Amino acid sequence: MAKTKRDIPNFQLPIIETHFHLDYLKEGSTEEILEKARAIGVERFMTIAVSPDNLEKVISLTENHDDVYGTLGIHPHDAELYTDETEAFIRQHLAPENRSLKLRAVGEIGLDYFYDNADRKIQRDVFERQLQIAVDFQLPVVIHTREADEDTQAILSNFAPLMSTNKGVIHSFTSGIDLARYCVGQGFNLGINGIVTFGKADNVREVVADTAIEKLLLETDSPFLTPMPYRGKENAPCYLPFIAEKIAEVKGLSVEAVLEQCYKNSLTTFFND
Repeated sequence: MAKTKRDIPNFQLPIIETHFHLDYLKEGSTEEILEKARAIGVERFMTIAVSPDNLEKVISLTENHDDVYGTLGIHPHDAELYTDETEAFIRQHLAPENRSLKLRAVGEIGLDYFYDNADRKIQRDVFERQLQIAVDFQLPVVIHTREADEDTQAILSNFAPLMSTNKGVIHSFTSGIDLARYCVGQGFNLGINGIVTFGKADNVREVVADTAIEKLLLETDSPFLTPMPYRGKENAPCYLPFIAEKIAEVKGLSVEAVLEQCYKNSLTTFFND
């Protein structure tokens, strides 16, 4: 007999969704998705660019919704689509003299050696080119890394010292604890999403237990990685409280303490100007 899914808890505290893909969500209109999340406390949303064909969509979403913010960047899956023209577009819209305050970071950028959808050398080159954009404009980054701990650390060692104080986040963190400690030591935060609730994700819970709450951010990565007990449904920002609950359990903190600190962390990382 299937378990009854409990209602989404509302802790009456503000939450920032630091990573989701609003233009990818299909179960409901954009306004319905946002309103459902607002009802449980989400007050700001960061929708993340991943490919040349959704850069303009992200910009449009930030322009059409007061509480939606965005990033510009190319995901490692699409690294082979990165061109000089793509970089020029990103630079044009993130340059200080042009940048809308609704665009807050360079991302989603990084390395993915699990799927290997793009040649690894090209992934590394595109990652470095986009890190240079972050350095040039002193913006935080949103980094994706999967099965690429060694190369991620090697590349970041060259760029982290040149980046802004608020370096950004290694999102959907599932890498080893050594990379977690390195990144936190360099000033990055770790993005924690629904994976932390999965039964087999002991590695993620180990990282959460090992990492100071001051260095964690809440995210869903929706429409992907729906947390328990709603796994199997399309993910959405309204499920953020379940992630906060699991982090609280792992760290032996109250959910309120987790929400309050992660909110502060999100403000510091992306809204510090």
